[in-house]
Amino acid sequence: MGVPALAPVAAPIFVARGLTKIYRMGDVDVPALRGIDLDLFEGEFVVLLGPSGSGKSTLLNILGGLDAPTSGAVHFRDHELTGADERELTRFRREHVGFVFQFYNLIPSLTALENVEIVTEIADKPMNARDALALVQLSDRADHFPAQLSGGEQQRVAIARAVAKNPDVLLCDEPTGALDYATGKLVLNVLQDVNREMHTTVAVITHNAAIAGMADRVVRMGSGRIVEMKRNERKISPEELQW
Repeated sequence: MGVPALAPVAAPIFVARGLTKIYRMGDVDVPALRGIDLDLFEGEFVVLLGPSGSGKSTLLNILGGLDAPTSGAVHFRDHELTGADERELTRFRREHVGFVFQFYNLIPSLTALENVEIVTEIADKPMNARDALALVQLSDRADHFPAQLSGGEQQRVAIARAVAKNPDVLLCDEPTGALDYATGKLVLNVLQDVNREMHTTVAVITHNAAIAGMADRVVRMGSGRIVEMKRNERKISPEELQW
């Protein structure tokens, strides 16, 4: 059964205006973003859709402070990220942003619990690491090493690690891209739970249009531009998604 999509709130958590990104490839300029305007609101679940090369990952990396635009501006609440130095961006990422990527980037020599604890040791307001694993339904795998976990379990550990520092926003780049159908749905369920239970803003990049059904808002990109933006009047659960 669907649930009402989140109504927009007055103040966005992110404001991006006029973002361009041009990569220099030898003597050739390759535009990745061409004048992007985008707001992300507190507590919403956003899906960014588009084919490979549409600029999705570049946009996410700029919002997360991993990359800088060639021109344009990004504000996180009352902080301007554009032009911030690396120390300021590192602090921004540490205090406010959780990242989930297609590949899990777990440390092989550490258990699931220890992989999560790495983040809780440097965060200002962390969750208990065991509570984070419970959130992704992996309490019984806390003492297992990554090689002893399935791909879906490793991705859920990566999500637990990302949310354990209580971020304001969770940026996810193809989080189900390396997973099979059933396991991908489990991971999407976890992201939905994080969004609902922790009121974390979640932005998910994907080329899988079916995932759009679970979003409050869908942003479709093509050739470095936003080509469509729409709100879902009703969201569907990950179990109902078909692809």
